[in-house]
Amino acid sequence: MNLKKIRDRSPPFRPRRTPNPVTLAMGAVAATAPAVLLLRFLQLGVFLALGVAAALGPAAQGSRVHHYQFLIEKVDVTKLCRQRSILTVNGQFPGPTIRARRGDVVVVNVRNHGDKNITIHWHGVDQPRNPWSDGPEYITQCPIQPGAAFAYRVILSQEEGTLWWHAHTGFDRATVHGAIVVLPKHGTAFPFVQSATAMEEMPPIILGEWWRNDDANQLLEDAVRTGRDVKPSDATTINGEPGDLFPCSKPGTVRVRVERGKTYLLRVINAGLTNDMFFAVAGHRLTVVATDARYAKPFPVDHLMVASGQTVDALLHAAGDGGRYYMAARAFASNTNVDFNNSTATSIVEYADAPPAARQGRPPVFPATLPAVDDAAAAEAYTARLRSLASEAHPIDVPARADERLLVTMAVNLLPCVAQNATCTGPRGGRLAASLNNVSFQNPPAADILGAYYRGRSGVYDADFPNGPPSLFNFTDPGIPAAGLVGPFTERGTRVKVLEHGAAVEVVFQDTAVLGTESHPMHLHGFSFYVVGRGLGNFDEARDPAGYNLVDPPRQNTVAVPKGGWAAIRFRATNPGVWFMHCHFDRHVVWGMDTVFIVKDGKAPQAKMMQPPPNMPKC
Repeated sequence: MNLKKIRDRSPPFRPRRTPNPVTLAMGAVAATAPAVLLLRFLQLGVFLALGVAAALGPAAQGSRVHHYQFLIEKVDVTKLCRQRSILTVNGQFPGPTIRARRGDVVVVNVRNHGDKNITIHWHGVDQPRNPWSDGPEYITQCPIQPGAAFAYRVILSQEEGTLWWHAHTGFDRATVHGAIVVLPKHGTAFPFVQSATAMEEMPPIILGEWWRNDDANQLLEDAVRTGRDVKPSDATTINGEPGDLFPCSKPGTVRVRVERGKTYLLRVINAGLTNDMFFAVAGHRLTVVATDARYAKPFPVDHLMVASGQTVDALLHAAGDGGRYYMAARAFASNTNVDFNNSTATSIVEYADAPPAARQGRPPVFPATLPAVDDAAAAEAYTARLRSLASEAHPIDVPARADERLLVTMAVNLLPCVAQNATCTGPRGGRLAASLNNVSFQNPPAADILGAYYRGRSGVYDADFPNGPPSLFNFTDPGIPAAGLVGPFTERGTRVKVLEHGAAVEVVFQDTAVLGTESHPMHLHGFSFYVVGRGLGNFDEARDPAGYNLVDPPRQNTVAVPKGGWAAIRFRATNPGVWFMHCHFDRHVVWGMDTVFIVKDGKAPQAKMMQPPPNMPKC
């Protein structure tokens, strides 16, 4: 296989492959007071040296440790004819791409030179036994304060393909995000190409959103203060650019050159805060080969549906006639009763070996196969085709039965407007909220759940998240609130679910119509799970499990639960620690559509959670 690396947006700090925890320690404690600098330096160096060795274990021969420096800073950018100051990593939007191989360790020293607290999450990385570097604020860590630093240790294990990293504070991931490319181990190859086939990589394709006049976090603060919904974004973006269909955007439109007859690997990431996305390339079919860094049985498509948080690896065979073609991304808005971004972002595919007249003499072709913004049938038809590769080299291990079963209802609902002198402008004079099993999750105000669990501190969370909703009813009946069958109000709480180590867990996510049905991208930290079933309407415990796919279900970290329907996942709770589970629409996270799984330690030394690093940020 001839694999050529096409340069993407290379970071100004090149990764160093020398496993040098001492150098990392110096950067991680740069903001520490001089009196304790040497002590912290020695502690962190020993911790990293021992911790990395323990994480890799004896089976990790040939693995490498890669070092990256992330500088959080604000820069001024101009898009849609308007200049704004945005938070970035290393001054780039999107941020730098991390490249490693399966089983490697990536150490990222994050220095916060911004004006607010920040954390970084390594989306889709299981982080075996290492929740300390997972990243969600007040779940596994206190945030990194301005002027401080923290060294994340990202442990790659079974992942292979495309993942991504992003901020996990407020709405910061609108501009603080980038790709993670996990290549096969040395001596192994991609399973979807023949050895004689020439394949090249395109730069990662990151789908996102842009607000012309507003800082995303200011929009969040306004929504929290008033109780109403967040204003929709003004543009969809591809690698940070809206494309030439928008004003003042033609010069920045992303352009990718291909050569006729070659096959290209596309790595597509949906980093959008509020929307799932359709994606297509005019004049070309794509072949899906992986999702969420897990290989899939290849299948051809005219378009992709990438839920918020998901990634897709797809092959494009350059067999066009030599002209120019649009790549296009458009929101899939499953609930059109609320305001949404109805724009289409574009980038351009050009044939480098075409005559100049063909490249410049006609406008790009638009993809006729890009579904309409509300085409739920197209979204579901695409998702239903996903299957694990389930080969000898890439086996699966689906639990045949479940020790723990949860039915988790998802709802956008309300909280009463009770604050003194508050004026709430949400529906019915209340405040918009969201919930799982009618529990609207609330972050601890001044502590993180992982630290409290590890140290046995009480009063930070309650270990009583319910295994089902408080009552059973016709969840998808659009007349629920009007009929008075169930109220639209929910209750706030920091309620978590504790799992025994090794338990086989089944979670059925059930959409509800409390304030309108909607597709929800549910993401679980610390695990890749098998999506064993999905359907429309209400989950039927007596009937639907008989139709589960236990042979080759897709393995993902983010599942698109269908609008007015359900999705069932299974996984083994073999990763001890504290792991966040939440909808990947960020406003739903802030409103409370989340919870936490605490997985207990196992008996063997390699089944126990690692010790915390000495430089964890303090609240």
